This record gives sequence, C-alpha cells and structure tokens, in this order.
Amino acid sequence: MLDKKYNPKEVEENAYETWKEKGYFASGRNNGKPFCIVIPPPNVTGKLHLGHAWDTSIQDIMIRYKRMQGFDALWVPGMDHAGIATQAKVDKKLREEGIDPRSMKRGEWLKVAWEWKEEYALNIHNQWAKLGLSLDYNKERFTLDEGLSKAVRTVFVRLYEEGLIYRGERMINWDPMAKTALSNEEVIYKDVEGAFYHIKYPFVDSDEYLDIATTRPETMFGDTAVAVNPNDERYKKYIGKKVILPIVNREIPVIGDEHADPEKGTGVVKTTPDGTNPVIIRVIKDIVMAVNSIFNIKRKENVVC
Repeated sequence: MLDKKYNPKEVEENAYETWKEKGYFASGRNNGKPFCIVIPPPNVTGKLHLGHAWDTSIQDIMIRYKRMQGFDALWVPGMDHAGIATQAKVDKKLREEGIDPRSMKRGEWLKVAWEWKEEYALNIHNQWAKLGLSLDYNKERFTLDEGLSKAVRTVFVRLYEEGLIYRGERMINWDPMAKTALSNEEVIYKDVEGAFYHIKYPFVDSDEYLDIATTRPETMFGDTAVAVNPNDERYKKYIGKKVILPIVNREIPVIGDEHADPEKGTGVVKTTPDGTNPVIIRVIKDIVMAVNSIFNIKRKENVVC
C-alpha cells in the first residue's frame, strides 16, 4: 500500500542517479539543432545558496524546454577555482589547525587546496542533485583544467595582438595576508572620519589666493597643479593662471577638470600625481592621451592606464 504522505526520500534519492546513468542529460542523443548553455560556475569556496538555486532552476527549465522542442541540448556544468577566495579559506582552515600557511612548501599547500576542492565540489554536486539539474556531467569543466586554462591564455594573447587589451601600470589593491592583488569588487571599503585642512595658495601676479581644503596636507610637496571645475563660476576665470605652492615656493598652474567637485570642500583640489588616487591617475591618463593624440604618438606598453 502507498503511504498517506509523499516521501521524497523514497522516490527522489535514486531517481537522479538513474537519470544520469541512462544518459538522459547527455548531448548528442539526436540530430537536432545544437543548443548549448554553460552554468555560471560556482566557486569551490563553500556551499551553494538560494541565489544559485534560483538561477540554475531557470536554466534547467530552459534547457529541458529546448530538449522537448527537439534540440540537441547541452547544459555544461563546471566550477570556478576562485583562486584568491579559496586561498583565504584554505589558509584559515590551516591556521585553525595551528599551521602557518606561509611556512609550507608550495607542493604541500597545493595538496591541501586540492583536497579542499574535492570536498566542496562533492558538496556542490550533491546540491545540484537535490535540485535535479539536467547537467551533462560528461562535459563538466573546472577552471584549472589544462585545456580550459590554455583556452584562456590563447584568447588573451589574441586580444593583446589585436590591440584590444594592453599591459599598463595602474593602482591596485594589495592584500598583505594573501600577498596578492585584489579587484575592487573584493575589497570591503570603510569610511574613516577625517578633517579638512585649509591651505592658501597665493597667485603669482596678485594678492589673491585659492583656498584649498584637503584631508592629505602631507602630500602638498608633490603638487603639480591645482584643479577647479571648468563650470564653477567662482573659479573658472583662474584657469590658466599660476599659484605658488606654499613652503616649496614653486609655481604650479591652475587647471580645469570635472573631477573637482564644487560641492566638496572649497571646490579647489590639489593635484598630486603620487599614484595613490585613482581620480588623479585618471586625470593624468587623459592628459597623456590628449598629448599623444595631438602629436600622433603611438601608444607604448607600460603607460599609466
């Protein structure tokens, strides 16, 4: 007799493995028009969450619908090694075990990292099974697979040779623990309350001066210009004139640039090309590109970008 209540464990636990064994999810089962999608590879840093479940459910509906329409449908599974994030997780695990990750030899650390990958890849596989995702596991890829890594290198070299990407110097976020660069998306920003310091920059040819409010007065010795917004009625008449850099007594120009926000401070910005301010670097890049364009100078590698 059937139970009064549906027991999913009795029905679903083995159904998924049966589907996989019979090749129901495999491509090449018919001669239909190819239709292929690739699963956004989850990171092997942990377990899947509700966002993954929602996203992959939509993809599963799509790929099953295409199969029903007669397409030779392929849904490629895969996972992302998420190098920096996974390293942080592995390092944390080692420290909890009383091991200093940086004291290990490369091979020893990589062995632990691959063990981590296998453990969490299995977790993700089990979660995909619970969702019943119709993935073709025969085509599964990992972002550190040899062929996949070679494909990435090939594409980047091709883009470089076509001039669509280039090497350049730019400011980066440095992780002192992992000893590697981080993207802006991986950085947690924190606002720190500071103070405005007001400094008078006198004009060369008059008794007038520009009042600059800055949170970094210590960088003034490297100032090469003072910027005002060209649309700021208070200051646009000063563009092209020169002021004297206090203490150093060096003449520097007043320039117009939209990065000077009339609503912040006094609306006058000291410009120090010290490589620590992405906005200033952008301004310098624009100036370099403009000069190169005027004099028809071809781009060189390792320029500020």
